Amino acid sequence: MHPVALYCTAALGGLLFLLGLSVSLLRFRSGVGAGPSDERNSLLNRVIRAHANTAEFAPFLAVIFLYFGWRGPSSLVVNLIIAATICRFLIVVGLVAWPSLGRPNPARFVGALGTYLCGAALCAAMVASI
Repeated sequence: MHPVALYCTAALGGLLFLLGLSVSLLRFRSGVGAGPSDERNSLLNRVIRAHANTAEFAPFLAVIFLYFGWRGPSSLVVNLIIAATICRFLIVVGLVAWPSLGRPNPARFVGALGTYLCGAALCAAMVASI
């Protein structure tokens, strides 16, 4: 198993579970047991969105990372794995650190675009490796 694929998979898993823990702690602190907070841009709502977005992308990225890690990835694929992982962290920063979910910001833009481009490139590399 290639160590970069393994470490990046672990980083995405850690991100997902830490965001889940953060949602639970913020729910406890705010007294909101289920659903979103009434305040649209509250920290709870921003962390819920970051967790949900991570849960949408991290599992499939992890599958791709482990597939290539098992097969011995090229340096291009290793760089795409690293870039995709960084982009997933960037989008979390963009969702949590900025005060508004309604306004775009550079971290969200780069994180989202990078996730789409790296993910598509990894899928194309997967097909090309057959």
